[in-house]
Amino acid sequence: MSPSILLLFLFLFVTPSFSAFVAPITKHHVHNTPFYTLKLQLKTPMQPTFLLLHIGATYTAVNCHSNYTSTTSRPVPCNSSLCHSLRSNQLISKKCDITTNAAVGGNCVISPHKSFAMVDSLALQATDGRNPGKLTTFPEFVFTCSDESSRLLKGRAKKVVAGLAGLGVSNYSLPAQVSTNSSVFSLCISGSPSAPGVAFFGLDKPYYFFPGLDVSNHLSYTPLFSYHPGIFTNRKTETKQLKDGYYIKVKSIIINGKPININQKLTMISTTNPYTVLERTIFRAVTVEFKKESRTMKLKSVKPVKPFKLCYEADGVLETHLGPTVPQIKLVMQNDVVWRVFGKNSMVRIVDEGLDAWCLAVVDGGVGSVPAMVIGGHQLEDNLLQFDYGKKTLGFSSTLLQYKTLCANFNFSTNNAIKVF
Repeated sequence: MSPSILLLFLFLFVTPSFSAFVAPITKHHVHNTPFYTLKLQLKTPMQPTFLLLHIGATYTAVNCHSNYTSTTSRPVPCNSSLCHSLRSNQLISKKCDITTNAAVGGNCVISPHKSFAMVDSLALQATDGRNPGKLTTFPEFVFTCSDESSRLLKGRAKKVVAGLAGLGVSNYSLPAQVSTNSSVFSLCISGSPSAPGVAFFGLDKPYYFFPGLDVSNHLSYTPLFSYHPGIFTNRKTETKQLKDGYYIKVKSIIINGKPININQKLTMISTTNPYTVLERTIFRAVTVEFKKESRTMKLKSVKPVKPFKLCYEADGVLETHLGPTVPQIKLVMQNDVVWRVFGKNSMVRIVDEGLDAWCLAVVDGGVGSVPAMVIGGHQLEDNLLQFDYGKKTLGFSSTLLQYKTLCANFNFSTNNAIKVF
């Protein structure tokens, strides 16, 4: 076989093809409170767009009520099959009532904020788990026209955030619309605003990070649970916001080897809550035990900074590559696997006028709050999480710092040899 024929053979049959996609995740701050965005290409011509990362949202929502210009965008008609499909799991009439939809010209209106549905072109880069490849376009991407991201961010960051990326359990979530052969997506949120983390769609492995570590080999797995009627009984709960989230069951919290039994409480994973939120009885048990253990480590308490309860003088806290040396926290899952939380994820540094402190990044959710536990964004940083809603499992790495790498260490250098089938 001649060299030229051999090279052609290798190109046609050995060059890998993938239907998996990748996008950068960026950390931002509003008044020292973190939030996270997913960067993708939207509209025609394509424009880089930052969307608030929301793993509990049913749909992607874009602020398109004004100044939204695209040659490929169009509203979804109210009496179309697509509209009926979008409304099929809504607690609203499935009948298209032109009178009630007159305000939006007979377009498809869906809950929870009576926003109307749109279709436009979205593009993501393909990936083999090592690098991004060429852009792939999804010309029929469905989203809602809503300012939900502005509501969540209380009107701040409008110049940065154009909407929210909905990654919830839904047939019209972003992962469901771009993952043609897989029910898996993974998130690795960077703790640094200057270096992005990464989201993978439709890829269960590998996940390579510098210096060549495949993090998929370091995942532990626990069952994922979905919301269903009766799982929460508090009438004040906004069930629509809970319905499409991802839940695990935590049966105990261990602080420096001291267990706190919490009876397999359903725990939500959240990228829109900046910090972990605990129902008051759990919060009190955790903070009492943490304070007790911090005394044995001779950490010096200082006046707490809202919204936190426990803070310590930074000068007296030793720092390592795993963060400040404080009592270690372990979350024990229903199936006895353990999520280890070191200082980098359990503590937040507060530097203000005359103050330099490490505070326990856990807040009081109030009496009877539901769900009883919400694991927030700060605790997710530099952890890789794999959501497989087909197998109903959550894979988690615990902190990547223990493997001497970071979520910011994915190589975003483009490899155009990656093919998409």
